Amino acid sequence: MILELHLLQNFAPSNLNRDDTGSPKECEFGGYRRARISSQCLKRAIRRTFKETALLKPEELGVRTKRAVTDVADAFEKNGKPKAESVSVATLALTALGLKVKPGEPLTEYLVFLSRAQLDRFVTWGLNNWEALIKLVPLPQTTPVVPAPAPDKGKQAKAAKKEAKQKALILPPGAPDLLDGHHAADLALFGRMIADLSDRSIDTAAQVGQAISTHRVDFEFDYYTAIDDLKPHDKPGADMIGTVEFNSACYYRYANLSWPILLDNLDDDLDLARRAVEAFVRGCISAMPTGKQNSMAAHNPPSLVMAVWSNGQPVNLANAFVKPVRPTSDTDLIAASVEALDRYWGSYLDMYGKNSITDVAVVTLEPYTLKQLEKAKVGSIPDLVDRIMARVPLEPQS
Repeated sequence: MILELHLLQNFAPSNLNRDDTGSPKECEFGGYRRARISSQCLKRAIRRTFKETALLKPEELGVRTKRAVTDVADAFEKNGKPKAESVSVATLALTALGLKVKPGEPLTEYLVFLSRAQLDRFVTWGLNNWEALIKLVPLPQTTPVVPAPAPDKGKQAKAAKKEAKQKALILPPGAPDLLDGHHAADLALFGRMIADLSDRSIDTAAQVGQAISTHRVDFEFDYYTAIDDLKPHDKPGADMIGTVEFNSACYYRYANLSWPILLDNLDDDLDLARRAVEAFVRGCISAMPTGKQNSMAAHNPPSLVMAVWSNGQPVNLANAFVKPVRPTSDTDLIAASVEALDRYWGSYLDMYGKNSITDVAVVTLEPYTLKQLEKAKVGSIPDLVDRIMARVPLEPQS
C-alpha cells in the first residue's frame, strides 16, 4: 500500500535552494530550463516540521550529525563528569560500537543518522558504568614510541575491524545499540545508508522528488545597497553593494510513502507508524525551504494538494508539464498548472486504468475548474488528512 502526494506551489520572488555559486538551482526538463528545489532541501524542510508538531515526540525522532561524541560527552559533563574524561569515554565507547571517529577530534568521519532515544539511553548506560569505562580509556603516553612500519591498506583495514570487535567485547554489558533506528520516525521514513556498515543501513519508506517549475523560468538579479547608519551626512554613497540571483516559479512537487516498509522499519509499532504518516503528510504540505527567506519572505502555501492511495507502482506526474504551461489573459500560471495536472491525470487513467488505485482526494486553494478530479475534491487540508488517515490500518495486517 503506497501513499502518493502531488502538490502545486507557487512562490513569490525567492532563492529557496542555492547551488555552489549562490544561484537558484535549476535543471532542463522537456527541453526547457526550469527552476528546481532539490529533494534533500525538501526532506530537511519536512524533518524540521516534525519538531513543531505534537504528533511526534523528541525521543521519537533522530539526529543527523558528526557530533555524536560531543553530544554524549556534553551529557556526561552535565551529570558532573570531568570534561576530558567525558570526551575520552564517549570516543572509546562510540568507536567500540561501530562508529568511526576521526583521530584527534571528537567527530565521526561522516554524518550519521542516529536515534535520539538511543543516544539518551547510551548516556544513561555510560553513567551507570562509568568506573568500568574509565579503566578502558588508554593512559596518555609519557615516553616516545618508535612507530612500526605501516601495513598495507588491506591489512590495515582488517586490523581496524578486528580491533573494533575486540573493544566491543570488553565494554560493560548492556550498551545500547546506537545504530538501532527502529524507534525513530524520521529515520524510518527517510532511511539511512552507511557504506562501511551496510548491514546497518535502513531502507527508506518515503521518497521525495525534485521539485521543478511547471513552466520555463528566467533568472533575475537583485542589485542591493547598504548604508552606514553612522556615516556623516556630507559623505554620500553606499557602503556595501552586491547582487543576489532569484526567480519566481510554480513548482510541481511529488512524494510517496510505502506503508509496509514504514511499519517494518518501526518494528511493527502501529501507533508510531500511524503518527509518522500523518506527520509526513502535514510536513510535506507545510514544509518551506529557508534559503534567503529573511530577505525575500516567500512564504507561499501550496495551491493544490492531491493524495493517491494505491497498491501498484508509484507514479510521478511531472510529465504533465513536459510542455511548459503559460499564463494567458484569462488564466494565471497556477490555474494553467492545475488544468495541466488534471488533464494528464485523466490521460494516465485512460491508458493504465485505475484498478490499483484505492482512493484519490484533492484540495485546492482557489475554486479551480477540475474535470478528471472533480469527484475527488474535499473541502480543506484537515479533510484531506482525515481522508488519508482513514486508509491507514488501525490493526496489524495478516
